[in-house]
Amino acid sequence: MKKIFQKQFVFLLAATFSGILISDYTKATILDNNYKEVIDHVWQIVYRDFLDSNGKFQRSNWISIRKDFLSKKYTDSDEAYEAIRNMLSNLDDPYTRFLDPKEFNKMIIETSGELTGVGIQISIEKESNDLLIISPIEGTPAYEAGIKSGDKILSIDDISTKGMKIEDAVKLITGKRGTKVKLEILRNGNSFYQSLFRERIEIKSVSSKINETTNGLLIGYVRIKQFNANASREMRDTLKELETKNISGYILDLRFNPGGLLESSIEISRQFIDKGIIVSTLTKDGLKEIKKGNGRALTKKPLIVLVNESSASASEIVSGAIRDNNRGKLVGIKTYGKGLVQSMRTLVDGSGLTVTVAKYLTPNGTDINKAGITPDIVVKMNSNPILQREIGTRKDKQYRAGEKELLKIIKRTKLLSQFDPNSANVLAVFKNNDNNFVYSLN
Repeated sequence: MKKIFQKQFVFLLAATFSGILISDYTKATILDNNYKEVIDHVWQIVYRDFLDSNGKFQRSNWISIRKDFLSKKYTDSDEAYEAIRNMLSNLDDPYTRFLDPKEFNKMIIETSGELTGVGIQISIEKESNDLLIISPIEGTPAYEAGIKSGDKILSIDDISTKGMKIEDAVKLITGKRGTKVKLEILRNGNSFYQSLFRERIEIKSVSSKINETTNGLLIGYVRIKQFNANASREMRDTLKELETKNISGYILDLRFNPGGLLESSIEISRQFIDKGIIVSTLTKDGLKEIKKGNGRALTKKPLIVLVNESSASASEIVSGAIRDNNRGKLVGIKTYGKGLVQSMRTLVDGSGLTVTVAKYLTPNGTDINKAGITPDIVVKMNSNPILQREIGTRKDKQYRAGEKELLKIIKRTKLLSQFDPNSANVLAVFKNNDNNFVYSLN
């Protein structure tokens, strides 16, 4: 089985979408080629909207930079794109970055929550360097054709995959809906060809299961992999289904969730938080926008949120909202610390720019950028990596700690609900030897 909880390097930024933005200044500027038009478009967006979180951005310097970069000649898009990246390096902001048309299209696909392909998850097998199928996605062409976890792909449309990178394999497998791709599959030492039609594949970001505790209580375990455009709907459907069961509480797993769309994190927070501030954003002009609960939370049952050092951006928005509203407890280790919001902009040639336009504050007004959020209960992950199937089980050290804390909250909640101020019962509250509050009815 593939081991997880190893370092991941893909980050999706909490983002808002915007279309092509060309100011009157661009229209009035005569540029000697289209490459300079793209460069100038990037420059304008930064000049107008960039939020400087480091305090080093000076408009006078940025104006000089424009003159310097537009005075040069560019013979092709590669030169222009490299110039743009060099120009942006002056901002000292890793989140404001340029993406060429292919990279930008990939980001749009990831955040939209769907793509066109055959429905397989692939990786490179460490020992053999072969292209390995982790698993087919249920209901997709690959799944229906009988493709299995552990199959290896030897070739794609007769192109050998030996030494091929994952991104190159993905480009060959994905394509226009309704077209076919031919895969050469190796299984149990035998190879065969399988032709598959490409279809629209929905990228699932939410998974769930029901765990039973040792004392027979049912716990709803929900994991969010990223906050794409479908995550809020998936989460809503998941909670509605779990609420029909005899669930006593929830464990929300945001570990290794790099973030995603700002609106998605707000809508998911509202499914747990009935009232109160979710998050506030602050632009470079000092404009503050506050997002609150809408009174339509789907559950009020006790909640634990699991986080780690790769819980970033939108994950931290949800975590901060849960913590500051006293809606639940955070368990794990300190989060990544990304408190900035990017807007994704389409440029004139189909390339794109993610530009930092605001910072966000948790409901208590805390700026967590570079600082992260320290959980209520700090627990490190297993010293040895665990298997995929062991996530969210008692073999998962952080989950185990989260379940233990959740059971305490459930017990306290039940005791409080049983207390009748008009009866002879007295609700006693005291600290035990572990300095924890204990509730009992006398």
